[in-house]
Amino acid sequence: MKIAISACLLGDNVRYDGSNKKNNEIIKLLANHEYIKICPEILSGFKIPHEALERKNDKVYTKSHKDVTAKLNKGSAKALKLIEGCDIAILKSKSPSCGYKKIYDGTFSNTLIDGNGIFTDMCIKNGIEIYTENDLEILNELLK
Repeated sequence: MKIAISACLLGDNVRYDGSNKKNNEIIKLLANHEYIKICPEILSGFKIPHEALERKNDKVYTKSHKDVTAKLNKGSAKALKLIEGCDIAILKSKSPSCGYKKIYDGTFSNTLIDGNGIFTDMCIKNGIEIYTENDLEILNELLK
C-alpha cells in the first residue's frame, strides 16, 4: 500500500506559524510502509511562517481577507501529481488544504464546520482514501 502523509504530522515545521503537529503514533505505523511526504501549502509557495488561512465555501482567505484560492489550488494540484499511485492519504485535520470532514469556517473564530480542505477534495475526486491523525484506530488495523 502506497501512502501520502502531511509533512507536519511527520514533524516538519511547515505549518503557517512555523510549527509542526508531529504524531509519533502515525510515525510508528508508517515504519514498514512506503510513503510520500507532502505539504500543499509549501507547494503553493507560501513562506513559513505565513498568515493563517481558512476556507469559506469554495475560497481560501488569509486572516487579512486576501483571496489565495488560486495559489492553493495550484499547489494542491502539484501535490496531487506527487502522490500519484497512492492508495491512502493521512492528512492534517481542520486544515484549509488537508482538513477532512471538519474545517474552520473562514471567520478565524475557531469555529468548525462540515467540509474538506482543497487538497483533500482533489484527493477524494481522484479515488484516494482519506484519513487524519484522529483515525488512529482505523489506521492501526489498516497498516498492520
